[in-house]
Amino acid sequence: MAESTDHTHAAQFRIPRVLWAAYGRIADRLDTDRTALLLDHVRADIREHGDEADLADLEQAERELSERRARKGGRPRRTSD
Repeated sequence: MAESTDHTHAAQFRIPRVLWAAYGRIADRLDTDRTALLLDHVRADIREHGDEADLADLEQAERELSERRARKGGRPRRTSD
């Protein structure tokens, strides 16, 4: 099956539950979520270690995310319950 370029990819990786829970608490204390923290880390790694092609892909991905958010009315505000 061909991969669609019209959406973001739901990546999966293995992580101990206790580590994932701790990371969630950190994200809460930083008033963000794990996805935002992981994306920031990926971006930083690409900027620091990426070659020209990687940086071009990062730029393309940022445009895609920006366009998606514009179509959907932006990222919804996180609510604390």
